[in-house]
Amino acid sequence: MEIENTKETGEIEASTQGPIDEPKSDPNPRTVKTKVPEVEIRLYRRGKGPIDVFQSRLGGWEQDQLEVREILEKYGFKSIYAFNTQSGRGVPIRFHPRNGRSILGYKDGSVIHVDGEPKDSLIKPITKILVGIALITLLIALVMKDTPAWIKKLNISVGDFPPWVLACVVIVFTRMRKRTKDLLKKVGW
Repeated sequence: MEIENTKETGEIEASTQGPIDEPKSDPNPRTVKTKVPEVEIRLYRRGKGPIDVFQSRLGGWEQDQLEVREILEKYGFKSIYAFNTQSGRGVPIRFHPRNGRSILGYKDGSVIHVDGEPKDSLIKPITKILVGIALITLLIALVMKDTPAWIKKLNISVGDFPPWVLACVVIVFTRMRKRTKDLLKKVGW
């Protein structure tokens, strides 16, 4: 505090400014700047890509866990896997169901290759079920002893089949569907 005497009135004034008229810079002791650990993620979709390369912050108590749930939601994946460009997809990257962070830890600054499996659309399974039901309904209609009127209009005459033949067709259809699951995916079903 500085005391000034004015000549005209003889009053004394108190001033809070110091002799140098600089603003006081008061550093906030509660603010600490630290580097957040990050990893570089190269993201693939079903082994093709990389579709995206980005930096991701590590979280958790030790700051070494990958935020898996955020990646799944952002890119529409149902699961992600460790990926090697030479050998392909590896083990799935497991995460804690409550916080969405990976169970295994990662080192700051590392490069991670991740392969994602996209979520299945609801249209494909519904279409498969409807086509299967339509085929089975058509087979039942063809095998019945009394042919329905709408089948007679189509002029399709196959003859009479015993019901065990229809049961065999249903069993063969379901077994082929299970065994050719990968074949149908390659074709686009």
